[in-house]
Amino acid sequence: MKKRVFSGIQPTGDLHIGNYLGAIQHWVKIQHEYDCIFCVVDLHAITVPQEPKALKAKTREVAALLIASGIDPKIASVLVQSHIHEHSELTWILNCFIPMGWMRRMTQFKEKSQKQKEEVSTALFDYPALMAADILLYDTDEVPVGEDQKQHVELARDVAQRFNSICGDTLIVPKAVIAEAGARIMGLDDPTQKMSKSEEQPGRAINLLDSPDDMRNKIMRATTDSLREIRFDESRPGVNNLLVIYEQFTGQGRKEIEARFEGKGYADLKRELAEVVVEGLSPMQARYRELTADPSHIERLLAEGAGKVRPIAEKTLALVKERVGLG
Repeated sequence: MKKRVFSGIQPTGDLHIGNYLGAIQHWVKIQHEYDCIFCVVDLHAITVPQEPKALKAKTREVAALLIASGIDPKIASVLVQSHIHEHSELTWILNCFIPMGWMRRMTQFKEKSQKQKEEVSTALFDYPALMAADILLYDTDEVPVGEDQKQHVELARDVAQRFNSICGDTLIVPKAVIAEAGARIMGLDDPTQKMSKSEEQPGRAINLLDSPDDMRNKIMRATTDSLREIRFDESRPGVNNLLVIYEQFTGQGRKEIEARFEGKGYADLKRELAEVVVEGLSPMQARYRELTADPSHIERLLAEGAGKVRPIAEKTLALVKERVGLG
């Protein structure tokens, strides 16, 4: 049997090339090797205030972008988190096995709560328990995540082991898998900060649905430095970031790329990179327009995705409830 992979993505902000290169393209590659479940995690999204109509529209947009990027719903399962009520039920049960001390160590909550102050919700504090439930609900073997989410997978491992030690072997203990290359695309305007879909600065990210002209303008305005040589060098974050993006879109080796831009200037690099990105995203954008031309098509694909995984979720939750004496 194939190992099972679960990963989720929030339907907030705009998906950008950092998401595309760091996560989505990795998912496309592994879907043939693993039993993959890719979830649009709308329950996670409402841990902070959302406008209801916008959230629902973004949920469908993100699902369509995943499929347009190459995830095949006939092979992998693409679904919306809230369509499987077992996510919420398992979260509550896991809460009863997670010590408060474990939750207080979650660094992401500390960072986000500092921004929100008194408005921070209980759900934001409990976010890692919901993520653990997402993973454990499907007997997940591996979870592809960025470095910033590794701690949450460790919590899922800890709670699975704790539950199993108290109630008997029930939950699969998953492991985090972090992509080595392209997992960290930085902001164009500030290459010391990761490209983020939660940021509002218009020049930080190239969004997957940006027009070709918008992509070109953002890249031409990207931060570089006062030096001249075009080399991969992490101590020069601006130029290094542009070269990493070029590397990820073209698949060329670093020596080959450096030789290509030998004796050329930053404007040459930016102009060529812009065309590489525009060309690289063009097929995905065309496929997205096809998928969304009929909204019922996406709804049907999401219903099919939920239908494929629902029996797994039902089986896991039933066993968990039996082990703790519910029902």
